[in-house]
This record gives sequence, structure tokens and C-alpha cells, in this order.
Amino acid sequence: MATFLEIALFGTCAVRLKARDTIEIRGAKHRALIAILATAPMGRRTRTFLQNTLWGYSGYDCGHQNLRRALADLRKLLGREFDTLFRTTNTDVELDLARLRFISDPSAGAFLEDLNVVEKDFRKWVAAIRENPAQVKTLCQSMPAATLRHSRPSVTMLPLGHLGDDPSLKALGDWIGEQACRVLSRSRFLSVISHLSGRAMAEKTTVVTEVQKTLGVDFLTTGFLRRSASGIICDIDFLDAKSGQILWNRNFQIANLSYLDDAAMQIEHIARTVAKSISDTAIASSRMQPLNDVSDQNLLISGVGLMHRATIRDFLKSRDFLSEATSRLPNLAETHAWLAKWYVLNVMKGYTMDQKRDTQLAIDCTAKALDLDPESSLSLTIDGFAHNNLVHDFSTADQRFESALDVNPNESLAWLLRGSLKAFLNDGEAAVSSNQQARKLSPIDPFNYYYDSLASTAYIAADDFENALVYANRSLTTNDQHLSTHRAKITALHFMDRREEARTAAEELLRIWPSYSLQHYERSHPVSQEKLGRRALKAMAASGIN
Repeated sequence: MATFLEIALFGTCAVRLKARDTIEIRGAKHRALIAILATAPMGRRTRTFLQNTLWGYSGYDCGHQNLRRALADLRKLLGREFDTLFRTTNTDVELDLARLRFISDPSAGAFLEDLNVVEKDFRKWVAAIRENPAQVKTLCQSMPAATLRHSRPSVTMLPLGHLGDDPSLKALGDWIGEQACRVLSRSRFLSVISHLSGRAMAEKTTVVTEVQKTLGVDFLTTGFLRRSASGIICDIDFLDAKSGQILWNRNFQIANLSYLDDAAMQIEHIARTVAKSISDTAIASSRMQPLNDVSDQNLLISGVGLMHRATIRDFLKSRDFLSEATSRLPNLAETHAWLAKWYVLNVMKGYTMDQKRDTQLAIDCTAKALDLDPESSLSLTIDGFAHNNLVHDFSTADQRFESALDVNPNESLAWLLRGSLKAFLNDGEAAVSSNQQARKLSPIDPFNYYYDSLASTAYIAADDFENALVYANRSLTTNDQHLSTHRAKITALHFMDRREEARTAAEELLRIWPSYSLQHYERSHPVSQEKLGRRALKAMAASGIN
């Protein structure tokens, strides 16, 4: 039987677990915690927000302990179902909105009428919702879980099986599953069911239909361990959970249990392949359907995936998906943030027919996203991106990136774009450092060419032209349609005194963009008159671009 939380937000706040047995959650702050998550975009709030809202500004340690205790209480009350409903990290707590049912409306009384939580920030939050009719209307929509829009594909990895009673193989199979779930959870495009839930499921059954029914996953990985003469062979299958179809199989070898670092690299590679497969599957499915028939979870992943592909056709199609996502999921901050990024890239790629209009649309989209969730690290990051690259307001951009990293120090895109800003400001050391941190935290989603491209720019700012060329070439191998990467390659080759190769690189740029000119760069690029920009102008002029 599937697990759902039922919650009444108006009048008496009631929260109960509907599974095999009904469990009532009675604690005021436990109900308040769930209400805050239930009304948050994507069901996610930072630990800092929860601590301050529910326990006040009593100090980090005290708030941290109170939140941890509340989560421990819920885990004890809900048992195994806790990991089906909640995902916790060092920075965030997330409630799976696909497993939530709203069961009351405003006619039942005021919003959270009986929750007498005295903390000032909680009372302000409740008052703000009561005073905003649009928010109340959204929150009171009663929708069964079957029709609740779920914006991300869900996936888990079961522990790997083995023959016999070898305790080391059992521990290794469990560790591989845990590592894969941890790596997959870096992606903002996937809903990852916790390894603990996967482990509990594997103890009962590994029948795919039962796993899918109980955990509600769209995809899962499973596999088997076996010993060989040269070590331990790990066979891993990636399956469509609904059909049970094996989409692919991979295997790797561990020489012995002393070489788990090598195994961790293999697991990360497999997790990247899983994420790319889910993205490719979503895009392929979306292409074959009328827009109205594309599922919510495929809309966003297809829109963002196509936005980062090489062809203008894919880029323009991505706007259709992202616009539809904002229409269907108007209260999800991330949909507006990604649409804002589309408008930024539309200007930067030179596709726009009205630069002033698209710049304003980008700013409007990030403003909408931040209205919905002021603590969305992605929205803060994209707003910084727009101010940096379109408005050329470096001060505001820097503030946005810093705010994003205050909310989520692991926001890789914020580190990446902060590195780009530091390169613009001629701080090469900070540019490289930020880029390296971004790469360390790099999401598993298949947009690495963009990270490589901005790494090239960072190294140019740091006078390290050899590394700049390495990353430019690596980026172009994946996506040869990214203008700034070609420009970085020309610049690196010129200042390495490889002038003939620089001219060849310039010819390649002009082959793709025949009308590109120095005047266009001077007019459109935010740092064309700064050190980084003057270097690019000098290199391009010497290489034959007029």
C-alpha cells in the first residue's frame, strides 16, 4: 500500500499518516514543521529557516538540536515510512509532495488556526499567508495524490545482492547502494528515494513491480556481486520501474576491499550515466508527444536539458517546455528561475530579436522566483547571472551569489557563476578557486561542457593559458556551438604564441557565426573594456576576426 500524509491546513491543523495503519501526528511543532514543508516550493526548506521559524534565534546549536530532535521524533513515530516521506541533508529538509494530500479548505477556519506556536517568525509567516488571498487559494486546493503534479523523476538504488553468507560482500553491496544514492542526490532534477528505504525494501522483496508500488519510483538500479580470480565483479542493471525493462547494464571490478576509492569513482560514473539516461529518456518521450500530454516531471528536465544542447532548434524548443512548466507549476520557484536562464542565454547566444525585452523578461522571471521562495539558492544564482551578464551590475550579481552560497554552500552553479564574475573583475585566483569548488560540487546532470567553458575563462584571468586551452578543448568536444568557448580557445592560443592554431580556431568560429565581429563583442560583452575583454579583442583581431 502506498504511503501518504494527509494534512488539513485550515481550522484545526491535522496531520496523519495513511498507510497500512493510520498514525496521527499530534505535536504542535511537529505539525508546524510539516505545514511549512507542505507549503514550500518542492516541499523543501533550509535547516536554518526551519530552526529560526520554529525555535527563534536562540543560537545555532540550540536551534540545530531542536530541529534534529523533532526529526528524530517523527522518525520514531513514522518508522520506515519516514524515509519514504522525508529527505534530509546537512542543509535542507524536504517533504515528498507527491505523497501529500490536502484535505481541507478555507471554509474550515483560519490557516493553521489552532497551532499556538509562539515564535515571532512563525506567527509572521502564518499572518502573511492569511493576508494573501492568492496563496490561500493555492494552498486550499484539495487534490488527490494521483493527480498531484510531481516535477521530478524519482530513482533509487537497491543494495547489490550476492550468493552465500559472505558478510564482506553484504556490506559492500549495501555501501555501493548508499554511495550511488548519495551521488544521485546531487542532482536537482531527480527525486532520490533514500538508501535506507531501498535497503528496507530489498529485505522484503526485489520484485520490480513491488518496489515501484511501494516506493513510487520511476527508475531503479539493482545488481549483483560475485567473486572472481582477480577480485569482485559488480554487475549493475538500470531499469524502468514501471515496465521492469532493463535499460542498460554496466559492470566494474574491485581488486579488493582496500581499493574502495577506485570503486567510488566507478560508482560516480554509473550515477552520471543514470542521470543522463533519465534526461535522455525524458527528452525523447517529450519530443514524441503534444506539449499538453508531456508529464510535469518531463517538462522541466526536458526544458533544461534542451536549453544546454548545441543546436538552435533544441534551444528554442526548450522555451516551450519551460514556459509550460511555469504555467502548470506557477508556485514552483525553480521553473521561473530556469526560464530566466533561458532568456539570459538567448541574449548571450545572440539569438534574441529584442535584447532589451529579453533582459527585462529574465529579471522579471527571477523576481517571480524570489517572490515565491526568497531562500531559493537556484533563483538567487540565476538572478546574479542575469545582473552579471545582461545588466552588467557586478555588485548586485556578487551579492546574489554570496546570498545563494549562504543559503546553500553546496550550490555548484553559484560557485561556477561566481567564478565567472571574479574573472570579469580580473581576480584570476578567486575565479579559478570558485571554478574548482564548482567542479568539486558539480551536479551529475550532463552539462559539464558549461563548467569546462567557464573554467577556461577563469584560467585566462589567472594567466594560465595552458589550462585554459585544455578546458576549452574539452568543452568543445561536447558542445562546439558555444561561442565563448571558441573565444577562450583563440585567446589561449594567441597568448601561448601558437598563432597559426589561433587563426585556425578563429576560422572555425567564423564558420559557425559568419557575421561575428569585434564590434559585436565590444557592444555586447560586459567586460569588453576590462583586462579580460581587451585580451580577447587583441587575440581575435590578430587571428583574423575583424
